[in-house]
Amino acid sequence: MTVPLELDLVLVPVDGSEESETAVEYAVALAAEYGAEVHAVYVLGEEIVRAIETGVVDEEEVAAEGESFIETAEGIAGDRGVRLTTSTAYGFSTKVKARHPGSVVLDTAEELDADFVVVPREAVTDDTGDVLERAAEYVLLYASQPVLSV
Repeated sequence: MTVPLELDLVLVPVDGSEESETAVEYAVALAAEYGAEVHAVYVLGEEIVRAIETGVVDEEEVAAEGESFIETAEGIAGDRGVRLTTSTAYGFSTKVKARHPGSVVLDTAEELDADFVVVPREAVTDDTGDVLERAAEYVLLYASQPVLSV
């Protein structure tokens, strides 16, 4: 017996990368198919968090970059008639040892009671700006929700 999939909320972690945009497209397609909403959590990586904490980068400048990407996500969702909500999270902490992008994604999924997670699976590179590349495997291993890695 096949149990139909019921979705109310699809979570998609993003970091402003092209892979994140692709993940938003998949999340929105799922949401449109099942009459669900999408929540995009913009996850800030270690390099950005340290730069903010040390004053090397202005937090408002980082927020503006994130907003630019979120506008792109809103356009994708709007084109399909899907409601999109957003938040921002530090994917790294100098004070909390266990805080990393994967745990932030799973914590957000739990807090929002997400039914499904679409996570960008970025190619592993030496670029520390690719915040979600290491989170994907963690989310795939530990999520209690179904996960699509794109």
